[in-house]
Amino acid sequence: MANAPRSGEKQFARRRPVTQHVEVQRIIAAPVEAVWNRYTDHRSWTQWAGLGHVGLDREGAPPPNGVGSVRVFSNMGFKLYEEVLSFDPPRCMTYRIVRGPVPIRDHSGDVTFEPNGSGTLITWRCQFNSRIPGLGRLFRAFITRTFRQALEGLSRTFP
Repeated sequence: MANAPRSGEKQFARRRPVTQHVEVQRIIAAPVEAVWNRYTDHRSWTQWAGLGHVGLDREGAPPPNGVGSVRVFSNMGFKLYEEVLSFDPPRCMTYRIVRGPVPIRDHSGDVTFEPNGSGTLITWRCQFNSRIPGLGRLFRAFITRTFRQALEGLSRTFP
């Protein structure tokens, strides 16, 4: 057998990354259009998301927050860049991480907005792979908590 390990050698199987999935939902007591407008106003995230300073590196279409826009999260000297891939007011926005010092790769996300009584059901999903084997579940827990806290902050902006 040409590929069999020799006596005393260990054979390590290369593991395929396990794609992690996150989904967080929240009902916000405001109309869909109002929630959409606040969420997709990337610069407003600084006031409510609890993620540090958020700005725009590049405007998109429609300006400023649509397709092709790149939002930048700055916190404790680190910067994370996310690009908006689709922008369908007031129903759905998709994005992906394009640059930043994060231990994940292949990150993509979508956020949907649906009427729910007199309010809005917002669903925030993402998927990613860990760059560090075995830590995907830990990163998933961190991202889940981050999404929940951000949506809680968003909810508080509506009286």
